[in-house]
Amino acid sequence: MYIVFEGIDFVGKTTQIEKLKKEFPDFIYTREPGGTQFGKKVRDILLHDDFALHHFSEFLLFLADRSEHYRRVLKPNLEAGKVVISDRSIISGMAYAKSNGGIEEETILDMNLMSVEKTLPNLVIFLTISRDELMRRKSQELKRDNIEIRGIDYSLSVQDNISFWLEKLEIETLQIDSSNSVEAIFNTIRKKIEEIT
Repeated sequence: MYIVFEGIDFVGKTTQIEKLKKEFPDFIYTREPGGTQFGKKVRDILLHDDFALHHFSEFLLFLADRSEHYRRVLKPNLEAGKVVISDRSIISGMAYAKSNGGIEEETILDMNLMSVEKTLPNLVIFLTISRDELMRRKSQELKRDNIEIRGIDYSLSVQDNISFWLEKLEIETLQIDSSNSVEAIFNTIRKKIEEIT
């Protein structure tokens, strides 16, 4: 069972995953990028280094990380019958690539599916946020990474594109408004996970 948390920064994915770790300690928890040693280095380059990467180079780095993560973490654990919870996935990768522009949708889809041998999540927990709430949460953040500094409109376009890819690929989705309380969100997530695992 492959369950993914999707949503832009500031929606509370990490908070919910940390609560899940306490509730379901036997699950495998991972993230993209950064779920492997290679991925941690890629994550640092993409989010924190001062390289002014072309959007296609950024796309390829994300693909390289996704391929390694799939082969070293996802595939072996899924084949072993484990429940895998991932902070982001192929869906985020395609959403960011679509928001960046310059790459055809068909290319984005084909290359991403190739990187994970067409393995898609069984369930996506999609945390969404309004413009006003995103602005409020961003205003409280002192340190921003290379993705976050692209601004509110960019972030919201990524959110729209996450929704686009989820619909296009017909992936089962539990969509939750992240302005709800942490506990209310967690109770909804826990109930759904208990139903399907």
